[in-house]
Amino acid sequence: MRIAVDLAVSAVVGVLPFEREKPQRILASVKIDYEYRSPRDFVDYAAVADLIKTRLIEGRFGLLEEAIEALAPEIMKLNPSIAKIKLSLEKPDISAGFRAVVSSAYIV
Repeated sequence: MRIAVDLAVSAVVGVLPFEREKPQRILASVKIDYEYRSPRDFVDYAAVADLIKTRLIEGRFGLLEEAIEALAPEIMKLNPSIAKIKLSLEKPDISAGFRAVVSSAYIV
């Protein structure tokens, strides 16, 4: 099975001085592959969204890469049936004319 969770969070992520002053919009997208054999194997998408939102807000990460490296292991701990995750974080409003996106995949 696969679930996908997409959300927007207002958080401080960045190394540039103006990025450290106030939260900016961060778009998070995660795809989770998992083994489903019974109802106890389901992955709670609300828990995934809450974890991402909380960690991004509280983490005040310098880089999107650091945020992904912190989030991925925590997402994997949510359910032992998780086999693979693909996590992307995006700064859509960083500057006029472009957006910054970082993603990575993890296999358990």
